[in-house]
Amino acid sequence: MYSLLLLNGGIGARVAAGQPKQLIKVRGIPILVYSLVAADAVESIDQIVLNYPDGWHDTVRQIVSDYAIKTPVVYVPAGASRHDSVAAMLSSASNDHVVIHETARPLVRTGDFARLVADPNANVSFMLDIPFTVAPVDSEQKVVTGYLERSGLRNVQLPQKFAKADLEQAHGYAREQGRTFTEDATLVAVAGHTVHFIDGDDRNIKVTTPTDVRLATYLLTDHEEDWNE
Repeated sequence: MYSLLLLNGGIGARVAAGQPKQLIKVRGIPILVYSLVAADAVESIDQIVLNYPDGWHDTVRQIVSDYAIKTPVVYVPAGASRHDSVAAMLSSASNDHVVIHETARPLVRTGDFARLVADPNANVSFMLDIPFTVAPVDSEQKVVTGYLERSGLRNVQLPQKFAKADLEQAHGYAREQGRTFTEDATLVAVAGHTVHFIDGDDRNIKVTTPTDVRLATYLLTDHEEDWNE
């Protein structure tokens, strides 16, 4: 069985909606609800650890109640960063295996969670090919410093899954090294564990800007029949 660590602690400053972006309504439904509903239908996820921004605990809890989420939910305050939030949520996970997702990706489907947990490997992330050229640069001097072969790179998506012990060890490694990571697949790999990937979906976007909100609205409307699969 799996505990879902559902990251929900951002304030969405780039959306500038006067509230956390995950509370913005898309098709009349708060963004955070889409991930909750998708995960709630997965039998092997029997616990959700959900964090929340400072000052928004009661609102988040009420939304979970309003949408009748059946899976037991544990509420955890958000950390100072995404990295800190995952580390804090881990201590509340009751299972030996965890799934990580973020409510800012509302186009996740029940089938995505199911495909992830069905993979025989312990540590797995959804990832996508990169269809554009990326380059290493010196950001201070604003000069290009080399070349990267994009066939050897991937766009990291969520959800991801990990053996809880591996993820805990990786966060311990990061603390010892004084390092902070922006997601956990690379963290776990850098800490010495094998992390596999499976092909993701380019519709599984992260909502960060007002344009993303409009795109998510279109995708959730135009492909409504897909999101229950």
